[in-house]
Formats: sequence, C-alpha cells, structure tokens
Amino acid sequence: MATRFCNRSRKEVAMTSFTTFYLSRIIGKEAFDADGDAIGIIKDLLISAVPSGQNEPEQQRVTGVKLRIRKKVSFYSFSTFRVVKAREMLNVTCSGLEELEKESIENGLLLVENILDKQIVDLNGRKLVRVNDIRLATLTTGTFAIAVDIGIDGLLRRIGISIPIKKVLSLFRISIPTKYILWDDVQAIDFSNLNIKLSKSYAKLHTLHPSDLADILEDLGKKSSTSVFSALDEEKAADVLEELEPSAQVHIIESLPVGKVADVLEKMPADEVADILDELEDDKAELLLKEMEAESSQEVRELLEYDDNLVGSIMTTDYLSFSKSKTVEEVLNELRIKKPEAPELYNMFVTEENDKLIGTFTLRDLVVSEPGKTLSEIMKSEPVSLYDDQKSSAIAEIVSKYNLLAVPVIDQNEQLQGMVVVDDVVEDLISERKTRKR
Repeated sequence: MATRFCNRSRKEVAMTSFTTFYLSRIIGKEAFDADGDAIGIIKDLLISAVPSGQNEPEQQRVTGVKLRIRKKVSFYSFSTFRVVKAREMLNVTCSGLEELEKESIENGLLLVENILDKQIVDLNGRKLVRVNDIRLATLTTGTFAIAVDIGIDGLLRRIGISIPIKKVLSLFRISIPTKYILWDDVQAIDFSNLNIKLSKSYAKLHTLHPSDLADILEDLGKKSSTSVFSALDEEKAADVLEELEPSAQVHIIESLPVGKVADVLEKMPADEVADILDELEDDKAELLLKEMEAESSQEVRELLEYDDNLVGSIMTTDYLSFSKSKTVEEVLNELRIKKPEAPELYNMFVTEENDKLIGTFTLRDLVVSEPGKTLSEIMKSEPVSLYDDQKSSAIAEIVSKYNLLAVPVIDQNEQLQGMVVVDDVVEDLISERKTRKR
C-alpha cells in the first residue's frame, strides 16, 4: 500500500514529540517543503557512526538524507527534515535544504546501503541474522535509529503485504511475532565495502563463546570472516581458530599476514598448531614456523615429525610436572601463579631430573591432602602411560579401561614427552565417524 504524504499545520507538528516509523516506509517516497510541494525522493538515511555497543545516543542520530532531486542525487542535513504521522500516514517535510559536509558523509553510515539486508550477529541467539527493516524514532531532539527488525513481519512489510497477511491470520487468531535487536546491540558484519576501522563495532562479539563465534565465522562470506577474525585480540583469536573447521582455518590463515597468524598460533597448544599446519602447503607451514618464537616453533616441529597414526601426533606438550620433593602447598602456590588451562589440570606428573616419569597426581589429590605433605607421599607410582611411537588406536582402550581424563606419553627411555587429553580423543573419534559416513 502506497504511503501518502500530506502537509500538517505547525501546531500539529509541535504537538508531536515522539514518532516511530520504519525505514522501509519512507525510502523511495517523496519529501515535501513547507508549502506542500515535492522536493525530491528519499533514497537513504545517514547516521553519525557505525554501532559501537557503547550506548551513545549521538551514534544513533540520523544526520543526513540522500535525496534525489530530478536526476541528481545529493546529501543534505537531516536537521531540517521532520517525520510525523497523520492518520497513520507518514509525512516527511523539509524546512530548507542544507548540503551535508563531505566529512560527515564519509564518517557516517548509510542505513539502506550498509545495514538493510545485511548480516548482523544476534548476540542472544548467538547466530547470524539478516536485517529486514530498521525502526527509527523522531524526538524533539532529533531522529534516531533505535532497533533493527529481523522478524518475518519486517520482511512482509518490505514487500507491502504485512497488513493484508495480518488481517487474514487474525481470523484464525494467529499473530506474526516481531523480533528486534536494539541498536546498541547491533554488531554488523557485512561492512566489506566501507573504509571504516571496525574494532569497536566488534567489541561485543568477544562476549560470545569461541565455538559460537566460530560457527558465525563459518557462516560468513570469506572476506567478512577474515575482517571479523582480524578484529579479535590474539587470545580470543586463538580460541576461535581452534574451534573452526579445517577448511575455515586454512582460509583464515591464507588471508592474513604471516606475522599476525604466527602471533595467534603462539597462543595455541602445540598439538593444535601441528594439526593446522598439517593442512597447509609445506612452504606456508615452514614460513609460519620461522615467524613463530623459537621455543613454540620447536615444540610444533617435534610433533610434526610423528606419523598421523601414532600417539605422538595427538599428544599435547602443555602439561604440568614437578619434582617428588615439592609439597602440596608449594604446588598449589605454583598453580595460582601459572593459572594453567583446564586440560592441564586433568592429570599432573612427577618426574626425576632427567624427566623420567615416576608418578601422577590429580587436583583432587592436592585439595584433600595436608599442605605439608610431599608429592612422593600422595602420587600414584607406576602410572599408566602410553609410548609416543605407539599406535594411536591404543588410546581409546587405555582411557576407557582406566577412566582417565589425560594419559602421560613417554618415549622408550621413559622420559615424559607430553600427554593425551580425552577431549582430543573424542574429537578424533568424531572426525573418523564423519569421514566414514562421507
């Protein structure tokens, strides 16, 4: 249904202090001057900045309007425009045209061009959604973007059949639910055509779990996924890279500078890095290894020497080992300082000076023991272990038989090399089953 624009008296306009409307209702419509004469067609609205999640009203203010007058399209200040309702009809009036400064245009965000129909992150739903419409509000202080419509209602409104569909459904007592994301929570993704620094606009993405963020990146186009990944700090980027499918990992790595990738890989467990580098061309993998810090690089190189079907290829070199003379209190103090990752606490090891494995203990063993007791008093001697050159098929049996969360891995000299974590075993089993199904 077409929207009719009509003049309202100054008194009526003055009485209207709050008007909400949808972007789709005014785009492509005419704006009128104070005498009721059409001055041009509204093509787009410009707000002052990309959503930053900082709840700053000025970033939501509509500052400009893209107007087509005859065959020319120009930007004008929105301060002279007013959107009001008259008998459910929208009326856009203009008290005078003021051309917008170039700087304001370049620093702003066009709603139709850059937000409408684009992908954004629904932080609550932890998924990508598409913007079907944008809700705005005109106050005495200006016009502001207040929410994006991601529901079916917004889509029906866009194609002009929302009202008749609602009337039909109302006969059956069925309603179409509306679904909005407040502007402050908008995290737009598809900004690939904008020359804007986006690190702030992705700030709230850091609140998502790495696996949720990985799912979102995998659903994005290649250019956008790289842009979002680049905006993450190294710690978050490392966690997300671990969760990505191999093909997505390769794309991200191939798309970013070697230095940036190396910094992220250094934050990851060596076994995870080895798995990723296995998917790359040898030249690319070697380039990254040379860029990484020497210690991290050496750990990964040692893991890459193992054949894929050996225990050594699955083990992690991130583990905790202590001498048998350490007391419970001393170990707990060290753990507080090191703040190890959860898998490192699944099983901890006691070694002699030459790294020979002589015992294991758990976090529970520490908690229930007296502070003054030494590890030699609480450890389990002659621990169950795996050899690094043993077939990886033996891992599942050992884990299942002894109900272990982590199994130490030793070489033929019984020197501790790493440990196999049950999480990795489960991942490998799942991957094998997926491969068989294909």
